[in-house]
Amino acid sequence: MTIAQTPLTRMRAALDRLVTGLTALSDEGKFDEPNLDGTSGDYISFDSWEWPQGVGLFGLAQLWKARDYDPALGHLIGDWYDRGIGRGLPPLNINTTAPMLGLAVYWAKTRRADHQAVLDDWADQLMTTAARTPWGGFQHDVSDKLNDGELWDDTLYMVALFLAAYGQASGRRDLVDEAERQFLVHTQFLADRATGLWFHGWTFQGRHNFAAAPWARGNAWITAGLVDLFELADLTPSVRTFLSETLKDQATALLPLQRPDGLWTTLLDEPDSTPETSATAGFAYGLLKGARLGFGGADWRAAGMRAANAVLDQIDNGGIVQGVSYGTRMGHDRQHYRDIPIQPTAYGQSLAMLALIEGCRTLETTP
Repeated sequence: MTIAQTPLTRMRAALDRLVTGLTALSDEGKFDEPNLDGTSGDYISFDSWEWPQGVGLFGLAQLWKARDYDPALGHLIGDWYDRGIGRGLPPLNINTTAPMLGLAVYWAKTRRADHQAVLDDWADQLMTTAARTPWGGFQHDVSDKLNDGELWDDTLYMVALFLAAYGQASGRRDLVDEAERQFLVHTQFLADRATGLWFHGWTFQGRHNFAAAPWARGNAWITAGLVDLFELADLTPSVRTFLSETLKDQATALLPLQRPDGLWTTLLDEPDSTPETSATAGFAYGLLKGARLGFGGADWRAAGMRAANAVLDQIDNGGIVQGVSYGTRMGHDRQHYRDIPIQPTAYGQSLAMLALIEGCRTLETTP
C-alpha cells in the first residue's frame, strides 16, 4: 500500500472533497416548500439560511478547529455568515436557529463584535419569545409550519447546542442552563425506556410519540449532539452524569443494529428499510468521539470506525455524500419514513465531515 492509499490519507483527502461538495450544492427546483411568509424555502443551496446549511456550517467550523483554524476555511465560514447577515436574517424559529451554532463556534475564536451582536440578539429572542410546550420545551416551529405542542429530537441539535456553545463562550450561564433544561425535557418525552433508542417526536395534544418509530437520523442528532454538548459547555455535574448514562443506554441499543457493511437503516429496528448515510455518519461521530472522551470503550471505537469507513465509501469523486435522506417531517406511521426521498444535502456533507474528523483522530492515535 502506498502512502497515498493509507486509510488516514484517504480520509483526509475525502474531507477536502466534502468541503468542495458542500459549497457546490444548489437548489434545482426538485422540492417546493414555501415558507409561512410566502418566500421560497431552499433547503439545499449552500448559501441559504436554513437548518441543513446550519448543520453544514457547524461541520465546517469543526473542521476549521481540527485543522488549527486553517485560514482558508476561516474565510469560507466568515464570508458565508457575512453574506447571510448582510441579506437580512429570516424570522426566528427552531430551524433558522441552526446556523447560529456554527457562528458561535466561529465567534469563540474571532470575537468579532458585529457577530456577537447578532448572537446576543438571537439568543435573547429565543429565551424570551420562542414558543414553548408544557415543561418549558422549545416547540418545534419551523419556517413553513407551526407545530403546536410538539417536541422533536431535532430541536436539541438545532437550538440547544447553540445555547450551550454561545453561553459557554460568552460567559452567559443562563444560556447553558437553558440548554441543559432542553436536553432533560426532551429526554423525558423522547427517549424510549424500553429500548434506549429515541422517538422522533412527542405531542402534548394527545400525549403520544406519533409513529413511535426509531428514526435513524433523529437518533443520530442525539448521539452526535450529546458528545458535542459535553465539549461545548461546562455542565452541571448531575446533568452531565444523567446525560452520559442516556448516551450509554442509546449506544448499547445501537451497536447490535449496525449492518455488516457498517451502515444503519432509516428505521433502526427494520433491517430491510433503506440504509441511511447521514445517520450512519452521526453515529460514527458520536461513538468515536464518545470513546475518545471516555464514555465508551473498544466496542464503540470499532463500530464507529466501521461506520466511518462506510460513510467514506458513499462520498463520490465530486465530494457529494450519497445515500442521504431528505429533510423528514414528523411521521404518523412508519411508511412515512420508508418513503422519504434520497437527496444530497448540507447536513449529509457536515455529518460526514464530523465522522471523518473523528475517524482521522482515531487513526492518528491508535497504535
